[in-house]
Amino acid sequence: MIALRHVVMRLTAGGRALTILDDVTLDIPSKQFVAVVGPSGSGKSTLLGLIAGLDAPTSGTITLDGVELTGLGEDALAAVRLDKVGVVFQSFHLVPTLTALENVAVPFELAGDPDPFDRALALLDEVGLADRARHYPVQLSGGEQQRAALARACARRPPVLLADEPTGNLDTASGEQVIALLRRLHRERGSTLVLVTHDRALAASADRVITLRDGRVVGDTAAEPAR
Repeated sequence: MIALRHVVMRLTAGGRALTILDDVTLDIPSKQFVAVVGPSGSGKSTLLGLIAGLDAPTSGTITLDGVELTGLGEDALAAVRLDKVGVVFQSFHLVPTLTALENVAVPFELAGDPDPFDRALALLDEVGLADRARHYPVQLSGGEQQRAALARACARRPPVLLADEPTGNLDTASGEQVIALLRRLHRERGSTLVLVTHDRALAASADRVITLRDGRVVGDTAAEPAR
């Protein structure tokens, strides 16, 4: 489902080159739940951004569901993201001038799907937000915003779901609710789930844990139960 080959990501800051990812090679099969862990600055979020086609690597190749992302133009990358990838960010990234219903309807509208608002409302009902559909993001709690963002990410049943610290801005109860929802959607929809987290207990619930340090993969193991 996801294949990275010798991926390097370098950026220039203050006149010097910084290596964010260094020769990363990975295979993530279909329907697997993978947790990516590591200290801050280890390249976790950069890795997710590259898989999503939001950034391009300095060198190496990335293949997503049979499509090689490297070298694709912006229009082609946008089409891949619309059809194949759902992304959930720590900061929600809902459009503030749109209601929850309108935010979730966006992927359906972009794809020209029929009845986008009916389908969006059904998704909001699935994540327990049907009664908040007409509310704007500022009128929603953090947990509600993240559930709306998750509904939007899953709108078109993408084969790959990426989550970057999805509970980082939430209280414990809201975070547990969002994670339970992520797990349920992963299980019921058969998506490949790649989750960046600092939470070792959460990582232990994954099928596999990939550990990054200084831009390199230093661990890649089946998850062990939290102690």
